[in-house]
Amino acid sequence: MSKKESRISSYEFNAVKLFRSCDSAILSTVSVKHDGYPFGSFVTYMSGDCRTVYLYLSDIAQHTKNLKNNSKSCLTIIKMDSDKQNSERLTLLGDLKPVEKNKIEECASKYHEFFPKSREYAKMHGFNFYQFEISSCRWIGGFGKIAWLKNENWKHFEPKWKKNQQAIIEHMNDDHSNSICSSLNAQHGIEDVNAKMLFLTIDGYYILSNKKLYFIQFNIISLNPKQYKENLVSLAHQNREFEL
Repeated sequence: MSKKESRISSYEFNAVKLFRSCDSAILSTVSVKHDGYPFGSFVTYMSGDCRTVYLYLSDIAQHTKNLKNNSKSCLTIIKMDSDKQNSERLTLLGDLKPVEKNKIEECASKYHEFFPKSREYAKMHGFNFYQFEISSCRWIGGFGKIAWLKNENWKHFEPKWKKNQQAIIEHMNDDHSNSICSSLNAQHGIEDVNAKMLFLTIDGYYILSNKKLYFIQFNIISLNPKQYKENLVSLAHQNREFEL
């Protein structure tokens, strides 16, 4: 791997960490009312199995009116540090479209785990799920750490392990809970023997601990069951000293 490839790889790792660990961003849509000007608004989001973003938007919101006219959108995610100008940020360009009808139930079930209060919105009319399909990614990790990331791993697709995900989760929670807890301790400094694996992604998995979600990141992307198993085994060895 060349120095440039190594640098981009490290940028992507940090971009994924920010992307998976955050749940809020600035959504920019193309204004209908103001003749094509960009319109920015605060939103919450959920990341999916791949790196697709899901949002739960009101029909009466200005950004929803805009995207119904033009799906082109931009999502900006920021981790604010004490030195604001040196903060990490990720800019995602893509198209925001309604979630397909046959995927809404799955999306809603998962989204309500990320945002429990959103269950109240479901009782009202006019809230719908949207899927942000990413076409380009711009990373700024601080001064001089700037690059357009490779697009292929940010495209929307269904991982080959998806049909096995519930079996993987049950197996890990039933037989390897010590590995889950050690990963939570290693990556987040949280000691919780009751932590449970909840969702899988190509970049790692989410743990539920004391009613909060935490992302556990792999070093290598997982596209199939074999790769997923290898990454879980690697994490178990890597975090053995953090076992409770």
